[in-house]
Order: sequence, then structure tokens, then C-alpha cells
Amino acid sequence: MEISSKENTQFFSNNTPLPVDRSSFKSESSASKEKQSCCGGIKIFLGALSFVYFAKALSGSYLKSTITQIERRFDIPSSLVGVIDGSFEIGNLLIIILVSYFGAKLHRPRIIGAGCLIMSAGTFLIAMPQFFMGRYRYERFPSTINSTVSISPCLQDKSQTPLSALEKSQAKINAGCEKEAGSSMWIYVLLGNLLRGIGETPIQPLGITYIDDYAIEENAALYIGCVQTVAIIGPIFGFLLGSLCAKLYVDIGFVDLDSVTITHKDVQWVGAWWLGYLIAGAISVLAGIPFWFLPKHLPKPESRKDSSTSSEQSKFITEDNKDQHKSYQQQVKIAEMAKFLPSLKNLFGNPVYILYLCASIIQFNSLIGMVTYKPKYIEQQYGQTSSKTNFVIGLINIPAVAFGIFSGGLIMKKFRINVLGAAKLSLGSSFFGYLLLLSLFAMGCENSEVAGLTVSYHGTKRMTDYEQALFSECNAGCACSKNDWDPICGENGVTYISACLAGCQASNGSGKNTVFFNCSCVGTLESPSQSSSAVVGLCQKGNECPKMFLYFLVISVITSYTLSVGGTPGYILLLRCIKPHLKSFALGIYTLAIRVLAGIPAPVYFGVAIDTTCLKWGSKRCGGRGACRLYDSSALRYVYLGLTLVLGTVSIFFSVAVLWVLRKRSSPQDETLSANGERGACGTKSRKDNFVNSDHLIQTTYWPEKETRL
Repeated sequence: MEISSKENTQFFSNNTPLPVDRSSFKSESSASKEKQSCCGGIKIFLGALSFVYFAKALSGSYLKSTITQIERRFDIPSSLVGVIDGSFEIGNLLIIILVSYFGAKLHRPRIIGAGCLIMSAGTFLIAMPQFFMGRYRYERFPSTINSTVSISPCLQDKSQTPLSALEKSQAKINAGCEKEAGSSMWIYVLLGNLLRGIGETPIQPLGITYIDDYAIEENAALYIGCVQTVAIIGPIFGFLLGSLCAKLYVDIGFVDLDSVTITHKDVQWVGAWWLGYLIAGAISVLAGIPFWFLPKHLPKPESRKDSSTSSEQSKFITEDNKDQHKSYQQQVKIAEMAKFLPSLKNLFGNPVYILYLCASIIQFNSLIGMVTYKPKYIEQQYGQTSSKTNFVIGLINIPAVAFGIFSGGLIMKKFRINVLGAAKLSLGSSFFGYLLLLSLFAMGCENSEVAGLTVSYHGTKRMTDYEQALFSECNAGCACSKNDWDPICGENGVTYISACLAGCQASNGSGKNTVFFNCSCVGTLESPSQSSSAVVGLCQKGNECPKMFLYFLVISVITSYTLSVGGTPGYILLLRCIKPHLKSFALGIYTLAIRVLAGIPAPVYFGVAIDTTCLKWGSKRCGGRGACRLYDSSALRYVYLGLTLVLGTVSIFFSVAVLWVLRKRSSPQDETLSANGERGACGTKSRKDNFVNSDHLIQTTYWPEKETRL
């Protein structure tokens, strides 16, 4: 590998054109030689980096698509799922400072290749619990399981139940308690996601800066935009893969699928969540292979050898950089690695950098929490299946984000917007995006009519103490448990928690086709004297809910596009207000702050807030609270959207402060340039003519796994 790298470097070096006097015009032949000297190597790196971005985005988005599946499989609350999701950011936190600061001085391609291997190992580890846990067991009344024993749902007299059936049932419960330790296997999912975060760390800061260092200036922005756009394809495939796996039963290949008595529309359904992680892990391994054969350095284009900062960048860097300019052109010495604290002080002494960092942290809290639980919100609010939810997000929302990112970069290049204009565009994007999000409050569905929870058995609204309302006169003679969750839909359109609580006396059929008869509670709403029938599963939500879901999709797509447009302009503020030799380090600090202050806490406190809206908790076999079975739709909507909007509004105030500081800093310098004849002319000319040449600093905003967050 060492020899290969040297050969590649020598090959590119042999094709590097000789320096040309800057005062003379370049001929067409010299220009073409310059492009040939660097384009070949940088394009190979560009293709490899694009594939890595695709791989990491696919695995990250697939994790988002399996949030509800993991919650049901391990029977854990949303707050704990948030901890699992945040473990990815913890992995980044462990080494991002070291990778960002020291990695730029080492062999960057090979560090990225090693990160890919670690990332794939973590992805494989996430899937491992499936092969060590027992088979998935869902709650079902014995009569709905293929059996020759006929048991009445309403056990008015326990003697009517065959003793052997009771003994077998109790034996299964005891066996389940012995294997209850399997429920702690979610720890392996957490550790796998942690390892995946460690492996992903070097990809962004080292990969982007490698392109920025060795690409021709007018092509750098295009290359980086291509990487980010290709990365959007990853989440599309990730959510589509999640949609496919959600339709497959969790134990496919391990059990006879004919014996499964629930469908993918059932609230207890768990898809083959583990299968997608095996696929994503294999893709990550393939993505890391090319980086082991790429050189440490590529020859710099001729136009990049005499300048390391743009004219606009110099406007916001007030210190004299002549000595640093010379040292930046020289080979970095080992002693310079020790300049960590001065570099950190330099960054945090920049008010534009600090204000933009604060705005980003708060905005990411809003977006990370919103996107992490977006599948759950769609499932609970609009009654959609996990498969359909993932399909819609992958096929509609993600392309809108890609188009928004591309549009943001296109607008910047087309209209040659300066830093001040970029700040305005970023602020306007956030303002109108959250304004659109406000309209989603009016696009919710009413609670499902569940007897004893949202409505009483007499048709009125639910009581405050809903657990006491689960029992009524119609089921008083039945030996029912309030902890069961085996919903049935009565012919009156009301859902009952179980056939026993519905007062059903008999059943016919088995499995998915079970029909319950003589249900005393079903007939109490319209005709109390007449008993009615019910079928397995939840009743459909109101007639207006499908229409509201369509409205939600339209507004959600427009909002995703609007927020994404401001991504590229926002990142320009970050890169043009810092010194060039601190660029990689600044990106690392920026990503670190996002991970620590947004990526880790946001899923946790969003999950805790969402758990407060739960109406019906599941119960584990040996006691204890499991996953939530039913949420209060109205409360969920206000908590989920309200928390997102409050955080977004606070971030807008910080963005306004960024704009104010930029205006205060740029105006006096513009006047100074205008007062000096020669400098004023050069300054104006450089801002107009060299804007494209400074586009190597433009980076499409790559929020941590942003593709999955809108």
C-alpha cells in the first residue's frame, strides 16, 4: 500500500504544470494540463467519498426507520430508544477532536478507510441480538391462536377453561420469565450504534477538507455539492429498505409464517429490523476498500499555490496573516500539533463563529428530535403502518431535502451572493420553514375511540382516571386483566382493549380471521339490549384522517425543502469567518458541539416528552412497564410540534444576531476599501470576479445525518 501511494503521488506529480508568471495570461494548453494533473486523482477520491457518504447515510436513515420496531421488539419506552439513538453521537464525541485536529496531518484516505471498517462492525453488532434472543412473542388471546381448544374470552367461570390449557399458559409465562434477561439485549444495539458513530467520525472533516485542498477552486464547490447530493440517495434507499423489512416478519426464516396470527397493520407487529443492518454493514465494508489505495497527498492546482484565503474571508479576519500564509504553504511540523489551546482560543474569540454555532445547536435540537420521532408521529397520529411511513419519508421527504440543498448552492453561485447575503438567505429559510411547520397544528386526527381510554363504554369522553374506566357493568362478570393489549374492533366502530373487556362470550375461527360474538359491551352504545360481534385489530380512524394525512405530507415536503435551502448559505458563514489553517479544526469543533449538545440530548428529552402522552402501556411477561401501545393523538401533536417550534424560534433569534454582527463588521471595511483608490478597486473587483474562485470554501451543510432529519 505504501508503494502504491508513492507511485500514485509520483504519477500526479509528473503531470503537474510548471508555474507561470501571474502577470501573464495562461494559454489554453497550460490550462488543460493543469486540469488533467489534478482532476484524475481528485475525481477518484470524489467517487470513493460519495460512496462512503451513501453508505453512512443509508445505515443512519435505516436506524431512524427502525425506531418503532426496536421499541416493540425489546419492549422499551421512547425515552430509552432516544438514548440508543443518541449513542451514535457519543461515539463521535469520543474521538472527533483527535481526528479533526491530528487527522489532517496524517494519511487522511487511510483513516477514512479504517473508519469504514469500524462503522461496518458496529452495524453488524446492532443486528446480533436477533440471533441470540428467543422468538418474538406478542399478546394474543388463546382463541386467536391456531388451537383445537375453544376458550370463551369472558371467563365468567374459570372452571370452563380446561386445566391443561391453564397449565400450559402458566408454563409459557414461567418460561418467558426465565428468558426475560433477553430483553436487555438492547444494550448491544446501543453499543453497535456507538461503534458506528466512532467509525463515521473521520469521514466528514477529513474527506471534505481533502477535496477543498486539492480541487481546482471553481470546481471545489461543485464537487462538494455532488458528494452531498449523492449522500441524499443513501437515506432514500435507507427508508425504502426500512419499508421493505417492516413488511417482513421479525422471525422470518426462523418460524413458520403460517403460524403468525398478526399482520403488518397490527400495532404489535415487528418487522425484520435486523436484516437491513446486515445489508448496510456489507455496503460499509465495500465503501472503505478504495481508500486504502489512495495517496496521502495530491498535487495542488497551479491556481491554488499562491493563495490560501479568499477576499471575502479576509474581511472577517482582522489579524495580519502574512506569516501564517507562508507557514501554511510549508510542510506542517510535528511541533505544530501541540498548538491546540491557542487554536481553540482563536475560534471561540470569533463572535460570528460562536453565534452561528449557538444558532446551529438549538436548530439541530429541534430538527433531530423532530426527525427521530417522525415515523412514530405519523404512525400514531394518522394510523399508518411502519412500512408505509418509511416508504413515504424515503420517497417524498428525502428528495425534497436533496433538491433544497442543491437549490441553496445554485442560488449562491448564480447570484454571487456575498457572506452578508448568505446570512440573510439562511435566516429567511429558517423563518419561513418554521412558519410552515406552524400550520401542522391544524392537520391532526382525533383520538381513536377506545372504550375505557378515549371514550367510556356509554359513548361519552373518557374520564381522568382511565384505568378505573376500563371496567364497566357490561364486563363486570368477566375475569379480565387491565394489563392486556389484544385490541378488537366492534361493529359499532369502537376499539376494545381485549375481547374479555368487550364482554365477548364466544368466538369463531382462528388467527387473523377470528370473529367474536355475543359481546355485551359492543352493543351498549347504540342498542344496549342487543349483543354484537367484533373482529381482531384496531378500528380505523375517522373519515377525515386520510385527508389530513395528505395535507400533512404536502406541508412536510415544502417545509423540508425550505429549511434545506438555507443549509449551504449557513455553512459559508462558518467557513469564511475563520482562518484557513483552522478550517478542519473548526469543522471538528462545530460537529462536536452538535453531537454533544443536540445529537445526544434531543432524542432523549423528546422521547421523555412523548412518553407523557401515552394512554396505554404494555406489560412485560414478568411485570414492569413495556412499550407504549396507544398515545393521546392531540397531546402527542402539541408536544411533538410545540417542542420543535419553540426550539426553532430560539435559533432564529441567534441567526438575527449573526446577521447584526456581520453588518457591523463589514460596513466599516467596505468604507475603508472605497476610500483607498487602489485597494478599493481591487477589493471590489476581487469580490465580483473572484467569488467563484472563493467557492472552494463553500460547503453544502452536512448536518449530522441531516438527510434523515427533515
